[in-house]
Amino acid sequence: MADPREGVTPDGLIRTGARRDRVPSVFEPVVAYVLGRIPPEVSVHVYGSVANGTARVPTSDVDLLTIGLPGAEASALGAEASAAFAEVCRGVEIAAASSSDYLGEGDEAYGNRVFLRHYCAHLAGPDPRAGLPDFAADARAARGFNGDIQRLLHRWRDALGRGDAGELSRRIARKSLLAVAGLVSVHDATWTTDRAAAAARWSEIEPSLAPDLGRLETLCDSRGAAEAETARLLEEHGVIEQITARFAADIGLWPDT
Repeated sequence: MADPREGVTPDGLIRTGARRDRVPSVFEPVVAYVLGRIPPEVSVHVYGSVANGTARVPTSDVDLLTIGLPGAEASALGAEASAAFAEVCRGVEIAAASSSDYLGEGDEAYGNRVFLRHYCAHLAGPDPRAGLPDFAADARAARGFNGDIQRLLHRWRDALGRGDAGELSRRIARKSLLAVAGLVSVHDATWTTDRAAAAARWSEIEPSLAPDLGRLETLCDSRGAAEAETARLLEEHGVIEQITARFAADIGLWPDT
């Protein structure tokens, strides 16, 4: 669900509702279960609807970020916790990062720091958020979050016909509408990651895209599209390419590596 506290402070800084004391009590056993299986030297954070207090049983995911936990261990623990708490949440997703992911002045590292500072609530272990400032709600933050959209467009095209088209279309829809949220944030001098609100607002700005944006919103939480429709989303001059081109022009992309 959308974070009702997300926006911009009077000083132009990002504001969100992510706080440790907003984790709904019904999800505390899930958090305790995971924390009891992670070494104390690993930094653990919660983000998403559980962090901002809008999560609902049993349809919300419990999204956790670890810094210092190997990826294989994070995946295995997430699957274990998902099975243990299937009646409480849709799933337990545990992301695995390393401290180096937050270092340097590149767009990706900057976006990682913005996300950690404003969208994550610390649960256990060292807290790297402690030394981070509040970040401006600006094009640099929007680029840090979604400046990889062109790279992903190429990967999505390469993935066509190689797996589950429904799952691919959901990934395409969710990431592309986050990029649209970045476009809305910069265009309107605001800050949002709300996919539905972004689709509605950008449909006003670019009415020709309204039907496709509406379809992307539907795909975010559906069983996804068939392969033919997924291919249409990714075709030359299609909606994803148009979103990517506008993002490149208004905000900028991560440099090629």
